[in-house]
Amino acid sequence: MRYQYLLFDLDGTITDPKEGITCAVAYALRQQGIIADPDTLTSFIGPPLIDSFQEFYHMPPEQAALAVKKYRERFEQVGWLENLLYDGMDSLLRGLQSAGCRLAVASSKPTVFVERILNHFGIADCFAVVVGSELSGARTKKEEVVQEALRQLFGASRPALHTAAMIGDRRFDVEGAKAHQLDSIGVAYGYALPGELQQAGADFIVESVEELTALLMQ
Repeated sequence: MRYQYLLFDLDGTITDPKEGITCAVAYALRQQGIIADPDTLTSFIGPPLIDSFQEFYHMPPEQAALAVKKYRERFEQVGWLENLLYDGMDSLLRGLQSAGCRLAVASSKPTVFVERILNHFGIADCFAVVVGSELSGARTKKEEVVQEALRQLFGASRPALHTAAMIGDRRFDVEGAKAHQLDSIGVAYGYALPGELQQAGADFIVESVEELTALLMQ
């Protein structure tokens, strides 16, 4: 196996969350009198929500925090169910687990939603560690999430160089990996902008779950 330890992002990597996230963002914006087509809101998939509301709609922190609260009103009810498991992902995760890899989820989504989604798709048992952000707003940066996932996997020790990798679809995942000297694998089937993963310096880039499987199962 190429790696002994693998950290997976969730949105855009394990599952396709487009409908749930973009419709919840559109709902949150609508509560503040802003009308937006959900199809134009895919840039919200990946980074911390509060950062995105501030960046894309120039909201001050207090207004962005309210937008996140409104987003969660819809997401908690129906948004988390508007999610699709990528074809071939279940087989990949179980194949890696059977081969002796230790798997973790490292997501900026709140842990409560990450666990709910993993259980919904019947893949929670594939992961030794599941780390997300806190509903309070703590631990939203990807480097913080990766740090906590590594702490839970290894304690005070560190994985040997090139035995662990972070897998994700956005530059934040690559940056989180680099912050902790992990290899990074960018999945271009997610929601990265054109050239984003290359510019971030991903060690590998794959175009499909099939290519990801071929890379990891060597």
